[in-house]
Parts: sequence; C-alpha cells; structure tokens
Amino acid sequence: MIAVRLTRHLYSFFPHLEGVDLAVEAATVADVVRALEARAPGIGFYICDELGRLRTHVNIFIGTRMVRDRRGLSDAVAAGDTVHILQALSGG
Repeated sequence: MIAVRLTRHLYSFFPHLEGVDLAVEAATVADVVRALEARAPGIGFYICDELGRLRTHVNIFIGTRMVRDRRGLSDAVAAGDTVHILQALSGG
C-alpha cells in the first residue's frame, strides 16, 4: 500500500478525508491520483488539469523525491512509499 499525505488546504474541500488513513494500491503517481479520485470525486481536478498534467501550483513528492514526470505522472511508487501532495496557496 502507498500512504498518501495531503496539504491541509485540501481538507477544506474534502473534509471526509481528514483524519482518514489514506492508503491506496498504486504502481504510479497517476494511479495514486486515480485512487484518490475514486475516494473523493473532484480531488483529481485540484491536482491535475484537463489533460491530466500536474497543475503548476501543485507538487508531489514520493518520500523526499519530487516527481519528475509532471505531464503523465508516470513516476513509479512501491509498497511502503509515502506520497505527499502539496498545493501552494497564494493571494494577499
């Protein structure tokens, strides 16, 4: 299983995920996003654009390593990995 950690901001849009042990079966980062979308419809659109590419204000890390493939999210994940999805906030 892959553990998933979200930026606190995402819980305001998907409150049913807060406090839940987010663990998914996945082989790639794209699989992680699809699994999250199945649990929380709409979260995939916060993470990726209409073409499935990682949005510019979102970063994903596998452990401490930033994903390399921002277009296809093909970076591999393995059992025991932790995927961190970080969404930057801006404004004033």
